[in-house]
Amino acid sequence: MARDNRMIEPFEEALVSKDCVSYGVSSYGYDFRVDRRFKLFRGQPGDVIDPKSMRADLFEDHEADSCVVLPGSFVLAQSVEYFRIPRDILTICAGKSTYARCGLLANITPFEPEWEGHVTMALSNVGCAPVRIHAGEGIAQVIFLSADEICSKSYRDRKGKYQAQKGIVFAKVDQK
Repeated sequence: MARDNRMIEPFEEALVSKDCVSYGVSSYGYDFRVDRRFKLFRGQPGDVIDPKSMRADLFEDHEADSCVVLPGSFVLAQSVEYFRIPRDILTICAGKSTYARCGLLANITPFEPEWEGHVTMALSNVGCAPVRIHAGEGIAQVIFLSADEICSKSYRDRKGKYQAQKGIVFAKVDQK
């Protein structure tokens, strides 16, 4: 289904695990990769992150084969893969246990029916030591849930604000 409907591009048909954090088709899902572009949080004590008014100056662009996340901090990142979710599918995402065991948590919201784009994710270091993220390797697993019925209003129908996103996209709040 993923290959025939171009749900995931590029698509890795088998699990790749030699000398890397694994990615590709897994038992019941797909382990996707983190790209080499990151936005490192560089705010200072007292700075406030407001989802209604994101301040780009609190983040530093970083492009490399790896990225170090400092203790108590986070980075924004994007997936290598571009996803196109069918109208009768919803997904749930969870971070890879390899990184969780290092204190790195991945926060990724579900992919709604007919959403498409590169995934923007927050990667948080809840540990007391810096954690290195390796670009081009697995970061999270997406599990696909098939609905019994087609949804009445998809993400595309609602003209969702993150539709067809490319690159790392900051939080957006619709203005009335």
